[in-house]
Parts: sequence; structure tokens; C-alpha cells
Amino acid sequence: MEIRHLIYFKTVAEELHFGRAADRLFMSQPPLSRQIKDLEDELGVILFFRTNKRVELTEAGKYFLEEVIEILQNIEHSKTITKQIHNNISGEFKLGYISSTPKQMLAIVLKQIQQKFPYLRVSLFETSTQKQKLALESGKLDLGIMRAPVYSNELISTSLFEDPMVIVGPYQTEFEGINFFNESFISFNQKYASEYHRLVINTCNRMGFEPKIVHQSNSMSSILELVSQGLGLAVVPYSIIKQYPHLRLEILKIENIDSKTEVVLVSNIKSKNSALGEFIECIQSEYIKFNTSC
Repeated sequence: MEIRHLIYFKTVAEELHFGRAADRLFMSQPPLSRQIKDLEDELGVILFFRTNKRVELTEAGKYFLEEVIEILQNIEHSKTITKQIHNNISGEFKLGYISSTPKQMLAIVLKQIQQKFPYLRVSLFETSTQKQKLALESGKLDLGIMRAPVYSNELISTSLFEDPMVIVGPYQTEFEGINFFNESFISFNQKYASEYHRLVINTCNRMGFEPKIVHQSNSMSSILELVSQGLGLAVVPYSIIKQYPHLRLEILKIENIDSKTEVVLVSNIKSKNSALGEFIECIQSEYIKFNTSC
């Protein structure tokens, strides 16, 4: 018994007409009838009742049809998995991202990837730019969403967008005339996000003061929560505010200072992962939509 015999049988069972089945199979009717007869002889059963006017499945034929459908589906499934493994789009894809990455956008990307590569397992790692850089260089990540600059000869960056820095405070903060020297600030931990911490300090220095950082966190959401509870001010990228509409915050745009941060996609130059290009395209597209809609 060969796979073609199962396909012939299934086609006749669906059409219940040897002529129409032969047309679907692009063959003439006599050879098809012989193949079905050979299959019945091998099984030792009658699969079809045949008369001049109609063709019907026997009880044995009905049972065999169910089995054949499952067998053929399993074969197609195995072929798909085998091909995807060969093309390196099955297995695990490891995606890193900073805590300020819009989770709604990330969810949409993951759904799109799942539709495109249903057998690809995506593992997510929320961590700092510095840790993502090291993981990408060592092959422990396939792609990272992080903040520039990323200095490495082994990595390649794709810009997503530039984000102006702003100062945020709790609801009803009166920024006009405020003395920032006397205010408490909340920021990322210096060791966790050194470049971001440096940007915050530099922004404050260019505004003419040294920030008094009294609380540090490794999560952007935690920083904004603490600000909303009145524990201090924070210097953050403007787009972040859009992700937390439930928090009652006041925003001060920084005038006359070109202070901004750039979000980038970073991958290893030597990466051969077939899903990488699709991830980059999806993330770029969704970031554009996210920033346009907010």
C-alpha cells in the first residue's frame, strides 16, 4: 500500500463517482478502478458498493476513510514541520526588550509571527540594553529592542524612532518657577541602565541643575508609578507617558535643549535565523502605527 492508494481512495470516497474522481486526479477511470480494486484486495475488504447508477461506501469503507483522512493530515503536518526545521523557522526565537516597550504593540507582533510561523516558540526577555547587547553578542538572543547607542562590531542596528525627553511629576505639579535643585528624582539604576542614567544626568545638567536621585528602579512602569504617588519627579521619554493613561501625571516639555533617546532593533550580523527579517518588519510596522495612533 502506497500513499497514492490512500489519496485515490479518499478522492473516490469524496466524489462517490469514479469518473469525477478520475478527473480530479488527472487520470483515466479504468486505472483508478484497478487501483481501488488492488487496495481492496490488499485489505481483504470491500470498500465501495458499486452499481451502474451509484457508488457508496461500505461500513468498512467509512471507517477506513476516517483513518485515511487522519493519516494524510499527519503526513502533511510532518512535511510542514520538517520543512520549517530545515528553514530554521521552528524551534525557539529569543526576543529581548526594554521595559518601556509598548506591551500592546508587542502582543500584536507576537500574534502576527504566530500566524506566519505557527511552530516557532518565542521566548521573551525584559532586560536592559547592556544585558541585551551581551546576550546578542553571545548568541543568547536573536533580536533586541533597546536604546541607542549600541557600540559593537558584531551587531547591526535598525532605527525605530527618536523620542524627546520630558520631565514628569504627580498630578497638579506646578512646574512654573519650580526649583529643581530641591526636588527628588526617580531614575533607572545606574548599573542596570548606564547609558540611560547618563542621559538623564546630562539632560538635567544642561537644564542647569544636578538631580537629587532618591529612588532607583529597573522598570519604567515602576518609575512612573512612584512619580504618580508623589515620591519624586522623573526624566523619561515622551512616548512612555502614552502607555500609562491611567496614571495621573503632569508633563513638562524640555524647551531649548535637544534631549532625546533613540529606540533601535539590534541583531547579530552573523544571524541566520529565517524568522529574523519577519520580526524586524513586524516590529517596525507596529511601532509606526503605535506612535501615530497615540
